[in-house]
Amino acid sequence: MESNRNLCFQAILAYLFSPMRKLTHDEIAQKRVKTDEVETAERIPVTVVVDNVRSLYNVGSIFRTSDGAMIQRLVLTGYTPQPPRKEIEKTALGATISVPWEYVKNPVDAIHSLKEQGFKICCLELTDRSRPYYAMHSSDFPLGLIIGNEITGISKDIVAASDFAVEIPMFGVKQSLNVAVAYGVAVFELSRLWRMNRSGPCPP
Repeated sequence: MESNRNLCFQAILAYLFSPMRKLTHDEIAQKRVKTDEVETAERIPVTVVVDNVRSLYNVGSIFRTSDGAMIQRLVLTGYTPQPPRKEIEKTALGATISVPWEYVKNPVDAIHSLKEQGFKICCLELTDRSRPYYAMHSSDFPLGLIIGNEITGISKDIVAASDFAVEIPMFGVKQSLNVAVAYGVAVFELSRLWRMNRSGPCPP
């Protein structure tokens, strides 16, 4: 018994005082969802409507971030480019296969469909009633998150059709982030909120 305690103590000391080490690709892969498990893997109840995002590289980045957060679905609308496109794949890195998606020409039609399914609709936009992105609540799920054009943002019609809006506070000269970056900030906060409420607070 004493010998086991000593071995355990030595292992703890070795861990505490050993230098931090970068994980190998194989070690990282062991923690990821396998390709053949994607269809049955648990997803957060968030559907993202991507409206009139022009850049193919932004669309690819949105796909990759959507895979990382394990959202329910992407709905591409307006003139948002759709896979398969090599420019999208360059930044998506295969996420166009692992993320369910569809194309709906009119974003308002997509929003109405989500509302009929019981989704609340949130636009990621600067409005006179926007709240900080970190002020969302578990009662907001299932959620339809709307992101818009790189220059003009989300149209007035879509803002009017939304239940609420969130924004990312900015502290520099620029008033907003790149759409794919802003989406990453917002969706991972949603992922954290959903998973925390599913499993209880994260340990310190």
